[in-house]
Amino acid sequence: MTTGKIIKALSGFYYVLAEGEVYQCRGRGNFRKKKVTPLVGDIVEFKADNKEEGYILSIEDRKNEFVRPPISNVDQAMIVTSAIKPDFNALLLDRFLVLVEAKRIEPFIVISKMDQLSDGEIEEMERYRDLYEGIGYGVVLSSVSDESSIDQIQSHLAERTTVIAGQSGVGKSSILNSIDPRLAIDTDDISESLGRGKHTTRHVELYEISGGLVADTPGFSSLEFGDLELEQLPECFPEFVEVQNDCKFRGCLHNKEPKCAVKTCVEEGSISKQRYDHYLQFLDEIQNRKPRY
Repeated sequence: MTTGKIIKALSGFYYVLAEGEVYQCRGRGNFRKKKVTPLVGDIVEFKADNKEEGYILSIEDRKNEFVRPPISNVDQAMIVTSAIKPDFNALLLDRFLVLVEAKRIEPFIVISKMDQLSDGEIEEMERYRDLYEGIGYGVVLSSVSDESSIDQIQSHLAERTTVIAGQSGVGKSSILNSIDPRLAIDTDDISESLGRGKHTTRHVELYEISGGLVADTPGFSSLEFGDLELEQLPECFPEFVEVQNDCKFRGCLHNKEPKCAVKTCVEEGSISKQRYDHYLQFLDEIQNRKPRY
């Protein structure tokens, strides 16, 4: 038996990377009986007589997993949001950050297409960079023609398994292609009528890039907080966690409670009012979601 990592799943086959070689494997029948599906990112034990005919025998425990996209054992998420076409959307960025924080995965932010902005628009993106860096997130202001920004992204990727998140058309595949042109990942022009890109990525696959593994995925098709409990939401805002012990009540939701340290910080300006407003919006969404049976 050999230990390896699933780097691609396609048409019932699992492609397992082990000691620099890739083996095409099928899952054992008992996985189906146990309702276990191997995921890209899984560490597995497998047996293979040759590179085309292998069988996955067991799957190691996962440290985390996503349902959409189906991937496991992620170290960090690179959240790509464009400065323009589609326009920068702070609410959507905060939604991605919450989804990633809820999985205890470390995010870093890439704001793409900076080369298409006016001076005033650049200053606005720099203010957002300062805001998110102040919270503790890594932020790269990027354009595919700017080698230094591509170098910054590469430095984040080394020795880690990274999932890329972001809406269609923000330039995720273009960034990967500029890091490693051999990938030649499909990119489409923005659909002008829709104002968003077409989905060009069809399946989850881990690519060896910059000394790490990077998942170019069909994207986070579900941006709903389906599994997130109300009490978890404040934990997904690092700047809230920093001051929450100063709240009068334990388990404070930072909403209508008196003597709330988070609300005081918002009033004083040390916590972004925009981020706090987004938090209240997410809180309301979770409180009012319909129960699932």
